[in-house]
Amino acid sequence: MKKIAFIISLGFTFSGIAQTAGTLTFNFNEVSKPASATYQNLGKHVLAVWIQSDLGLFVKTRSRNVGTVTKDHLQTWAVNSGGVATNAIAANCNVVSATTGATLTSFGNRSITWDGTDVDGNSVPDGIYKVSIEETWNHASSNTVVRSFSFVKGPNSDAQTPASDVNFDAITLSWNPTINGIEENSDLGLGVKIFPNPSLEGTFTIQFLKASSISVTDFSGKLLLNQKVEPSTTSTIVNLSSFPNGIYFVNVKEGERVSKNQVILDISK
Repeated sequence: MKKIAFIISLGFTFSGIAQTAGTLTFNFNEVSKPASATYQNLGKHVLAVWIQSDLGLFVKTRSRNVGTVTKDHLQTWAVNSGGVATNAIAANCNVVSATTGATLTSFGNRSITWDGTDVDGNSVPDGIYKVSIEETWNHASSNTVVRSFSFVKGPNSDAQTPASDVNFDAITLSWNPTINGIEENSDLGLGVKIFPNPSLEGTFTIQFLKASSISVTDFSGKLLLNQKVEPSTTSTIVNLSSFPNGIYFVNVKEGERVSKNQVILDISK
């Protein structure tokens, strides 16, 4: 049975311990295999999709379809998920929260999602990861193809449309972070509220109990805007419409206290 391992490369590259919530959506279409393939007349094949770090460490299985007869045809996934190459249905192959089923009988469009958590339900650190696909439709073990796609799990969106090949097309990959824009240091007593967030027009209203200055930085820490706040003022508006869409930080300062707040600029172009 011909075997393809389709691997999307990622890994941990951030030095911090941020654990941004969000959703990875990965779609692809399995191109029908030639008539010479062993099971082509029935469309039979096996498939596994899982998440790894860029170093190859197993994170979570998202989908596995294999049967008792074909249990030795998902060798890469079986080993990575904690089992052995010859048995993809062994109990030590981790399928927590994954969709599982028998050998597939037709090729077609597939879609998986990942919520950024490991097998224990804990959010994993931000960084580079890989989503991996292993598809097998022929007993011959020498026919293996690997492709890699990098994406970053973090506070920024990452959308990709990788090129098609003879095995997969209509490929899309999208990481979408969940950002609440809540005041980062609630114990500072500054009472900061920012709305709308996200902003679709480029302006943000900032309310506070007391502040001496307000600044805006981008994700790299570059200062984009800095303005003084007049005494007795409890609200102001910042306009970021001249900047590219993305994530910014609004910093409300009063004396030694600084409330750092994450906002999203999402202007329709």
